[in-house]
Amino acid sequence: MHKSAAWPLTWMYCTLVVYASLYPFAHWRDQGIAPWSFLAAPLPRYWTGFDVAINIAGYLPLGALLAWLALRTRHRVPPAWLAVACGSLLSLVLETLQSYLPQRVASREDWLLNTLGTMAGALLALFLAQRGGLVRWDRWQNQWLAPQSRGVLVLLLSWPAALLFPSAVPFGLGHVWGGLQGLADALLGLGAHWLDDAQLHSLLPAIDTGPLGTGAALASVVTGLLAPCLLGFGVLHKPSHRVWLSVAVLAVGVSASGLSAALSWGPTHMWSWLDATTTAGLAAALVLAVALARIPWRWACALVFVLLCGHVALLNQAPESPYFAQTLQSWEQGRFVRFNGLAEWLGWLWPYAAIALVLGRIRIANGEPKIDA
Repeated sequence: MHKSAAWPLTWMYCTLVVYASLYPFAHWRDQGIAPWSFLAAPLPRYWTGFDVAINIAGYLPLGALLAWLALRTRHRVPPAWLAVACGSLLSLVLETLQSYLPQRVASREDWLLNTLGTMAGALLALFLAQRGGLVRWDRWQNQWLAPQSRGVLVLLLSWPAALLFPSAVPFGLGHVWGGLQGLADALLGLGAHWLDDAQLHSLLPAIDTGPLGTGAALASVVTGLLAPCLLGFGVLHKPSHRVWLSVAVLAVGVSASGLSAALSWGPTHMWSWLDATTTAGLAAALVLAVALARIPWRWACALVFVLLCGHVALLNQAPESPYFAQTLQSWEQGRFVRFNGLAEWLGWLWPYAAIALVLGRIRIANGEPKIDA
């Protein structure tokens, strides 16, 4: 039987909500007010449509996931009530904790809108379930996916979110070297007494970064797109299903990258990243994915490992251009600041999580995989 992906997806989204609500997690202190005083505060003077939309939209997926989870576990409490209660309680706790963060403002209106978003998501999930959505989803899993495909599904569903954070190269994930060097500089700035300058930098040897040539940039795009396709091949056995997955991966990847560009530079620059090299990489990735649609699942997992290792090696040699630095600054100082760190971590860690997953599957020598991968 398939294990439901509802649990890991719900926990992942709860983590996102907690992160977005308590960012930047700094300067906690008692501000001399009761943490629940926001419940009796006067109406705010300034309120924008963006505030309303983001508070409702942010909790709508959580309500849907909680209702989905309640349906899967067949909980005695009605799914809608359980989802709304959990989502509203989570929002209330987070708003209360914001009373201890000087950079955040606890708001009764945020809590009510979050509850409304949770309710909307739960009702949407129940509506789809009543229309046979869960039955169709189970039928689709049985027809398309191999057993124990939960881990692959979670990674594939989180891949578009990882692409939302700006990258030095289109579809580039796992660019951790700059972050590690920044951490080293921060430790030096704090006066890490247990390591001198030479010892600390010996742990992070310098990498000669230079402009990626056309071939290297093309290889980075191809590997960044082909890896999630082959990851899906590990749980899809029919070649026709694999071809459809490849088309879907490329379409979602292009859409997520376009959305990231629109959020960063504005809607008029939504497709400015889609140059000749990237277009050629898209075409090459699709051709290679179709050509590899008949390979055994173990070979697909082995290729994911090789491709992602090559991808992160190439990407971590890419320099940070002034335009890329300006894009990061707009995310770090603009309205996306709450999601900046979490999106960056997801973009950093996604390739390494995929590598760990396929290594676990490769360890199975004979028969169908028996681990949850």
